[in-house]
Amino acid sequence: MSDLHYLTAAQIAQSIRDKEISCLEILELYFERIKKYNPSLNAIILMDEPGARSRAIEADKALSRGEVWGPLHGVPMTIKESFDVKGQPSTWGIPQYKDNIASDDSLAVKRMKKAGVTLFGKTNVPFSLSDWQSFNEIYGTTNNPWDLSRSPGGSSGGSAAALASGMTGIETGSDIGASIRNPAHYCGVFGHKPTMGILPTKGHALPGTNVPIDISVIGPLARGADDLRIATLAMAGVTGKDSTGLTLKLPETEKKNLSDFRVGVLLNDPSCVQDSELTDQLYSAINLLRTLGLNITEKVKPVNDTKRSHLVYLMLLRAATSSRLTSEVLNEHKDRAIKSEPDDYSYKTIVDRAVTMSHREWLVWNEERELMRRQWELFFEEYDLLLTPVAASAAFPHDQAGDRADRTIPINDEEESTVDQLFWAGLPSLVYLPASVAPVGFTKSGLPCGIQIIGPHMQDLTTIQFAKLIETHLGGFISPKGYI
Repeated sequence: MSDLHYLTAAQIAQSIRDKEISCLEILELYFERIKKYNPSLNAIILMDEPGARSRAIEADKALSRGEVWGPLHGVPMTIKESFDVKGQPSTWGIPQYKDNIASDDSLAVKRMKKAGVTLFGKTNVPFSLSDWQSFNEIYGTTNNPWDLSRSPGGSSGGSAAALASGMTGIETGSDIGASIRNPAHYCGVFGHKPTMGILPTKGHALPGTNVPIDISVIGPLARGADDLRIATLAMAGVTGKDSTGLTLKLPETEKKNLSDFRVGVLLNDPSCVQDSELTDQLYSAINLLRTLGLNITEKVKPVNDTKRSHLVYLMLLRAATSSRLTSEVLNEHKDRAIKSEPDDYSYKTIVDRAVTMSHREWLVWNEERELMRRQWELFFEEYDLLLTPVAASAAFPHDQAGDRADRTIPINDEEESTVDQLFWAGLPSLVYLPASVAPVGFTKSGLPCGIQIIGPHMQDLTTIQFAKLIETHLGGFISPKGYI
């Protein structure tokens, strides 16, 4: 069987069960590819080869006895560095945490192991998971396999780059500010941001942090939509005290064909300057899906005011991430917020206000979010899904200079704020909705494009099913040149 390294996780698991390849053989295949390709990519930054080999050998022995551990039996897996893995560092790219060694596996790791994976390494992240690029002082910079001069995204950039280059079988990342979806889009793979709260974040937190962070979720990245479904179901479930009385059962969708769906499309918005090459490719994909029977309504609006929605998202997002800031930095934000003009809505001023707002102020913003959640509910009474861009552009060139808020990226021969990469991802994140990303081709410049599939609350399997239909009809994952 050729190109084993580019099989989906589901296909790898099937090949193992069919005895076409052993668990140890596929693991060693990835090890060889890592030796060949990782030096230029720097996607995988930690490995446990002895432990993984031992696990693979035990998986092979179990299979010989007729035991199948789970749907991903023997599939080699890496995971975002920020997840706790017993005996390995979880630094979040922060130098002061370089000696933070996890005493236990995160709950996501435990559940993926129960599904059968062979976990063998960790993938790179930005400092504090707070950039749309993946670089830090501990592990360095991760490059995009489609163009080494460009970012694979962040903060799950190492995850997406490892998948696209065929160095791992499946991945799990996290997402609060597009951190699963943007890397999936930039690298041409699949990703899923789940409904808030259905996948466990225990063991994915900075040291000393126990309370789940608002908006933040974990979710899978993969080379195929089936893998998103398998991993989501493997990791989903009630945790903690609630597990004594509650269970989670995600609803299945009865919609199996493109023609079964009523889909709204929003590919442009005046609040976000978007690369024309990206927009052209998205329209091309949408038009092809229409010819294949998809019922499409363009230029829909899930909320009354998308600009306002984005502001609410930024306020609540930066309030949520304020727990990562030192007291000194918070005081600096407070001083600037007090001195700012009332009509100043620049990104830096928004951050200053968000990270220092009172609890009462937060409640007011949260009330506005709740009203927008109701608008989305009304939207989904008419439509099954909403299709949007994932980000404002395809993968952009590395730029590590200065404050990320001051950086720009070239869009349509102009320099636009990098912060705009948050706009499209913020729509579902603000209101806790599931959103899958599926590859839909390439820009004229040869960079991969993904499309964001947003669904109603708890309809994660519906967005993934639609990603599967896109994969079937548009071709799905395509490997980058040079990574044979």
